[in-house]
Amino acid sequence: MAEGFPDVDQSKPSIARVYDYLLGGKDNYAVDRVIGDTFTHDLPGSVAIAHANRQNLIRAVREIALAGIEQFVDMGSGLPTADNVHQVAQHHAPGARVIYVDSDPIVLAHGRALLEDNGHTRVIQADVRDPQSIREHPEITSLIDFDRPVAVIHSAVLHHINDDEGPHSIVRYWQEQVASGSYFFISHFRSGGNPETAEAEALLQATFGRGRWRTDEEIRDLFGDLEILEPGIVPSSLWRPDTAEHQSRIGPAEHELTVWERLIVGGLARKP
Repeated sequence: MAEGFPDVDQSKPSIARVYDYLLGGKDNYAVDRVIGDTFTHDLPGSVAIAHANRQNLIRAVREIALAGIEQFVDMGSGLPTADNVHQVAQHHAPGARVIYVDSDPIVLAHGRALLEDNGHTRVIQADVRDPQSIREHPEITSLIDFDRPVAVIHSAVLHHINDDEGPHSIVRYWQEQVASGSYFFISHFRSGGNPETAEAEALLQATFGRGRWRTDEEIRDLFGDLEILEPGIVPSSLWRPDTAEHQSRIGPAEHELTVWERLIVGGLARKP
């Protein structure tokens, strides 16, 4: 893999590649696996966070597509895996158009290879902290019509943005750019006030030099004036859990959540 990506610094772990490793992917380096193994071995059960979030994202995209939205912008999308946003959206809305945004060059390369034959889906390399550059990117302007409703996705990305980098202003920028009837999905690490939270947050900051797990109130504030839809901002495993015919891989909705599953929450909101 290294030969194919000469511009990638293999000495530094990548958020996207660590997440890929935790989900069972193969697009990662040894430095990423070291971090992933730390979570797996030192914080047993923490991998449930990644899986719970992924399943929440899949259900949210399905709900958005079934609501009639056919445009999606996925911020900090990460590496392609099973049931990608475009696959879920286009399954329920065949004409859906999807833009993936990530700062990791490997995401750009893999995404473009995966989407070579999909004219309705594109991937761009950009920093979610610079929303204006994303909004003005030619791939965005050529594919997304901002005069029509858009789904803006911030799945497990805003907790990697420090307070002084303005996570609220990032979401607010997109609220101002999209039409009425647009949807916003946000999932976020949640402070649990327990040793697991403190240790996992410390590992995140030590590894990437950034990131903060936020309280319920702080996460709610990220949605600003948007109309938060039922069931509100809840642990990802409890967000509109699948019925019997669409059962989530993480198990029945009735099972008692682990401490780890309670540390990732999700919410879907609509711009009035």
